Amino acid sequence: MAERMQSTGLNLSAGLAAVSVALALVALKLWALGATAALSVAASLADSGLDLMISLGGLMAILYAARPADDDHAFGHTSVEDLAALAQSMFLVVTSVVIGWAAVGRLLSDTPRVLASEGRGIVVMVVSICLTGGLIWWQRRVARKTGSKVVAADSLHYLSDLIPSIGAIAALWMSQRFGLGQVDSVVALAAALVLAFGAVRIGKGAWDALMDRRADPSLIEDIGQLAESWPGVRGFHDLKTRTAGSRVFVNIHIELDGDQTLREAHAIGAGLRHRIIETWPQCDVIIHKDVAREP
Repeated sequence: MAERMQSTGLNLSAGLAAVSVALALVALKLWALGATAALSVAASLADSGLDLMISLGGLMAILYAARPADDDHAFGHTSVEDLAALAQSMFLVVTSVVIGWAAVGRLLSDTPRVLASEGRGIVVMVVSICLTGGLIWWQRRVARKTGSKVVAADSLHYLSDLIPSIGAIAALWMSQRFGLGQVDSVVALAAALVLAFGAVRIGKGAWDALMDRRADPSLIEDIGQLAESWPGVRGFHDLKTRTAGSRVFVNIHIELDGDQTLREAHAIGAGLRHRIIETWPQCDVIIHKDVAREP
């Protein structure tokens, strides 16, 4: 129990850190956007706004998913992660379309938009990269200790966010040094495409989970191989899985010697269940015991 509480505390610290950093980045980039009028900064701002939503959703998911199963939610509360991810993906698609439309409009305009205060914008983007790097370091440390899939996924998301920030710096620098303001629109258009691609990926994963799609085939295969080789198990069938947020629910029927005692059969099933959970902590496992057919 103490170890579980410690893991929850670490996960909460990572969630709070993500929300705090996202708030700081949104505030800094809002100021930078007002000072520079750069679309590349706007794209990075939109990305940070999405990060804030995702981090808030992740923090809520950590809190909500930590609640034990009850009469109304016998399989726990982790599906809230999928609902939040689906809503975030829809918001991200709209944002990417707006930024992409504005970028194309600037590229086709006869009077290119002149950027301003590029130096201040570059400083803000460098600070945002440093803050993001520190957050990623802490999230990965927590994920290694607790095995939290929510924290690990959030860490990967923030890692991918470094690309728009670097692109914004390049666009601002080229505008300041060479007067190439159009580079900003090109970077913004590329960032919009990246955002749209990420939205589709996040939305598809959330939709698949809400539709009770099976888990990753490689995970199913590994669980099947473990069950087949487990001492006392003569075979298995009806291995079924579904995902809900960061959880994977596993149902499997194992075939045992019908002449052994109930205590012996229980020990085999309990040992296999413990090994599956130990190997894949995100799994929630139910094992059914059947009598093996005579050869």
